[in-house]
Amino acid sequence: MKLSLEDRVVVITGPAKGMGAAITLAFAREGCKLALLGRDTAAIEPVAKEVRSHNGHAIIIACDLTDAKQCDAAAAATMDAFGRIDVLVNIAGGSGPIGKTGVQTTPEEFDDIVTLNMNGCFHAMRAVLPAMIDQRYGKIVNVGGTFGMRGRAGRVAYSASKWGLRGITKSFALEVGQHNINVNCVAPGMVDGPRFREKVCRDMAQKLGISEQEAAQRHAADYALKRITVDEDVANACLFLASDVSRQITGVDLPVDGGWAML
Repeated sequence: MKLSLEDRVVVITGPAKGMGAAITLAFAREGCKLALLGRDTAAIEPVAKEVRSHNGHAIIIACDLTDAKQCDAAAAATMDAFGRIDVLVNIAGGSGPIGKTGVQTTPEEFDDIVTLNMNGCFHAMRAVLPAMIDQRYGKIVNVGGTFGMRGRAGRVAYSASKWGLRGITKSFALEVGQHNINVNCVAPGMVDGPRFREKVCRDMAQKLGISEQEAAQRHAADYALKRITVDEDVANACLFLASDVSRQITGVDLPVDGGWAML
């Protein structure tokens, strides 16, 4: 199956590391032209350099996604560089407090993660949509999480932000579908990497008196496929929803979790 993403202009937030870098490189391999957005431009540079080393096109735009004006400016800079915006992939986000109950979570902790995970995506979507509407074409892929599909104790702030992102996704999908724009959400489960190993597994290991590897195995045991998602699994889902192969899919939550959220 050919995705036919060559020369599509793709705006990616949070491209610097881990899952974000894997998704960015996956779009680069498809021949896309990339606008990479984030606050820490130095952290993005190695990914952009790798894209360019394979004759790919990538520009870096400094942008605090919680600032609507900066998002508008980033969209304008992308239009100046490439003349259009075909795809937005919202990856940037945070995990918030882990292992704290709702009572233990401070108002500041709650506000910080909701602002980043919800407002950031909203601002980016709002910034790119006028260009997509004008050209009557666009794909928006928001990276949510399965804790936004099932409740999760000890993750109140994060879960609230990802549940909220689902609502934003579905409302926008209804509003812009008439303009030939698809808006969807990819919902990774636990994704193997430093955050999973050093925060999630470490927290479980300390609480239960087990090793971090045993903690990872316990998480895997919760899934039908008995394995933890890796970055490339999420990247492939994003490519699918950003392509015309998925032209008749909009407003969906696609869990990439080995069988947990929907089973």
